[in-house]
Amino acid sequence: MAVDVKTRIMLGSYAANFAGACFIFGYLEFVAPLPPKWHSETVVDAALAMILLLVTAVIQHQLVQRRFRQATAWRSEGRAPTTAEQQATLNLPWRSTEFSVVSWVGGAFAFAAWAWKLHSSALFTAQVLVTILLGGLVSVALAYFLIERAAAPLIPITLRSHAPPLETTAFGLRPRLILAWALGSAIPLLGLALLPLDARASSLNGGPTPSIAGAVIAVSLAGVVVGLIITFAVAGSVADPLDHVREGLRLVKGGDLDVVVNVEDGGEIGLLQSGFNEMVNGLRERAQLRDLFGRHVGVEVAQRALEEGSGLGGEQHTVSALFVDLVGSTALAEVLPPGEVVATLNAFFDTVVRVVSDEGGWVNKFEGDGALCVFGAPGFQPDHCARALRAARRLDGAIRARADDYPGLSAGIGVSSGVVVAGNVGTEKRYEYTVIGRAVNEAARLTEIAKGRPTRVLATGNSLAQAGPEAASWASLGTVAIRGGSQPVAIYEPVEVTAPAATTPPPDHG
Repeated sequence: MAVDVKTRIMLGSYAANFAGACFIFGYLEFVAPLPPKWHSETVVDAALAMILLLVTAVIQHQLVQRRFRQATAWRSEGRAPTTAEQQATLNLPWRSTEFSVVSWVGGAFAFAAWAWKLHSSALFTAQVLVTILLGGLVSVALAYFLIERAAAPLIPITLRSHAPPLETTAFGLRPRLILAWALGSAIPLLGLALLPLDARASSLNGGPTPSIAGAVIAVSLAGVVVGLIITFAVAGSVADPLDHVREGLRLVKGGDLDVVVNVEDGGEIGLLQSGFNEMVNGLRERAQLRDLFGRHVGVEVAQRALEEGSGLGGEQHTVSALFVDLVGSTALAEVLPPGEVVATLNAFFDTVVRVVSDEGGWVNKFEGDGALCVFGAPGFQPDHCARALRAARRLDGAIRARADDYPGLSAGIGVSSGVVVAGNVGTEKRYEYTVIGRAVNEAARLTEIAKGRPTRVLATGNSLAQAGPEAASWASLGTVAIRGGSQPVAIYEPVEVTAPAATTPPPDHG
């Protein structure tokens, strides 16, 4: 690819210089109404111009070769470009036209001096100087556009490793628009402005006043055609990258955060494309952090923090707490290999999360080989008691079902309901959302008692009192004194264990 790019850059440079020379020759020979005697040196001037073009082409060929090697050495060495090499590649179109600027300005003054020597006319000398400078402007502007187009395949590769610097030295949008204006408007209008002066010069030198109508039409048509072509080219160089960014925004709006827009420019448009990619990277990282945050604290808590902000503090909620704890986890750790212990714990917690989530609950925290689950906070659930009790029965059935694959897997489950304080506890640097209250303590104490019962599941009377139809699935065991409690607590156990359903409707998070 590098060889093809270099060849196109060379050809673009040659074509631009030739076009500038043709512009000058055509204007002075066929458009400008100059006296006949001033056309007598046409052949000599053309020969001198061709010699100058050839000498310029040879020198420029060597300069472009050297600058191209310097700008793309990283490509041949198979590495990412340094910042200096990146800048050199981005500036290749302009650096490749620098010598053209010098040669055209020098050529303009050289031919003006030649015109003065032949005719000693300040007006004619000025006309030659201005015409050649205009032709040089045509050549330089055209060369820049052609070389920039030829070097376009290098730009995305150059900017792949890092974005263009904010203070980029590459040609931006404003210089391109100025060059487009020069080619499409300024030069044709200046050519039209010179025609009356050329006609006046012809009449002052003894000839009849020539008609400039044909010249005006020719220059005007050339300006319209060239202006249209240049406008389309510049508009495309701006609109195409913006279309890519717009398409990327459409995809991001649809939820696709894997979008990457090629950075195709070293100026403002490239900074816009690079900024889009950085924005998408930030959104991707935010989505990953949000997902990770949700996995750590629960989706409901994460959503609440994102919507309402965070900080220390709490509020009262009436909730149902479900506590579940493995039976004989210490013995499992001593008997089973470490890998099997981890697999058993993962299977246990997977079951807990799945069943509790199906019933609309929230797994507040994992505590060693146990888990605290909450129904009714942080989102309001009027039927939190029924949800917690139903989850407890289903969870026991699910754990028993998995015991075939994980021998020894068994857990005690306790459920209690009441008023708790729910909120962020800790310090400003680190805190967690949790629930604190008698219901949590009772659920944990019931878990220890439940480990000695055949059903492995117990619930307090507070939960059954508000459970609605779910209460029919539970039977009273009387009262029991719970460690830390001031009076006995009524407890219940399921009439029968309920296995998890194959499918469960989405929970109502209130």
